[in-house]
Amino acid sequence: MKKCHVGPETIRMLELGHPWVLSDRYTKQWPVGESGELIALVDDKNHHLATALYDPKDRIVARVLDHNKIQLTVEWLEKKLLQAKLLRLHARLDETDAYRWLNSEGDGLPGVTIDRYGDYVMLQLYTSGWDIHLDLLTTAVQKVFQPKGIYRKLRPQETRALEAKRRTKEYSHLIAGKPAPVPLQVQENGLNFLVDLREGLNTGLFPDQRRNRQEFSARVAGKRVLNLFAFTGAFSVVAAASGAQKVTSVDVSAKYLDIARENFSINRINPKRHEFVVGDVFTELAKMQAQKRRFDVILFDPPSFSTTSKSRFSTHGGTSKLVSATMPLLESGGLLISSSNHQKVSMDDYMKELRRGALQSGDQLKTIFTSGQPEDFPCSVSFPEGRYLKFVISVKNQ
Repeated sequence: MKKCHVGPETIRMLELGHPWVLSDRYTKQWPVGESGELIALVDDKNHHLATALYDPKDRIVARVLDHNKIQLTVEWLEKKLLQAKLLRLHARLDETDAYRWLNSEGDGLPGVTIDRYGDYVMLQLYTSGWDIHLDLLTTAVQKVFQPKGIYRKLRPQETRALEAKRRTKEYSHLIAGKPAPVPLQVQENGLNFLVDLREGLNTGLFPDQRRNRQEFSARVAGKRVLNLFAFTGAFSVVAAASGAQKVTSVDVSAKYLDIARENFSINRINPKRHEFVVGDVFTELAKMQAQKRRFDVILFDPPSFSTTSKSRFSTHGGTSKLVSATMPLLESGGLLISSSNHQKVSMDDYMKELRRGALQSGDQLKTIFTSGQPEDFPCSVSFPEGRYLKFVISVKNQ
């Protein structure tokens, strides 16, 4: 392995357990290398600090695999995957077969995630450094998890480049085993959902909101619920199945809302008893305000990014605007349930956005519950960047 010297700031971060080496004046002096090489991180006295995966073209030029000297083998990867599998015993996964099996830095394999969907897995690589090791990784996944099929999903940067070249929505492909049914039915907390492992930036279900959907389900019986940015309706299905009086789901995509209706139906919930609105969220909120509509619970979980201009949303500023626009529709004593998966926005900053929106509308919000991602999305205490999900329940004017 090439020896690559790191500066004092990086040494301090490595000693604290942080898994990244960011590009700086020290890394620019490293020997020329190829993406995916294993390198030895050393101090100015050539003392070994860690073995890392090299990605010279990325801002994160190295990702720590181990603080010892190692070789990247199937056996080493199997050990990491088995440790991750064992950690999932702490997760509440009864009547659930859609969840995260490997959470990148949180499970000691930075730049890799593996999600389970029924008998299939979805692999995603966040650095080109893993590309040359894909066969080793695939073999280890087959041995440890024994899925019927393994899909690899392209990263957001790759999908944007793909869309620029050709108009396609197939952002993942089968790399081992048999193809999954389209759609594939999976289960979460006893409810059924349809996912597609080939198309779209997302499969149709966000496993990181599983525990938050449980929390949500306990608060909606008999309530009028408005779900903004409803996507394929997971929260809407949970609300209807938990006894909500009526659920109104709003999304800019007619296709996603068609899937939401199907998700209602496969859970033996009549979608005709509920409401599905195709349109821009802010436009529809203005219409509802003009109609003097009111709701007992309003939920919004906007996408962190989009490849289509008509559905772009920014957490900075956009969240406060959303709060301000929803307040006139929320009954006094009603619940505002808000969420964001924007990694660069801390919980403190997110709460400031909620405060700004409430001040703009002239209302008060009292937070009664906050949460993040569930146990199958572990995060090292040395890696705060991994705590990305914000989920907040607030009460209006009470």
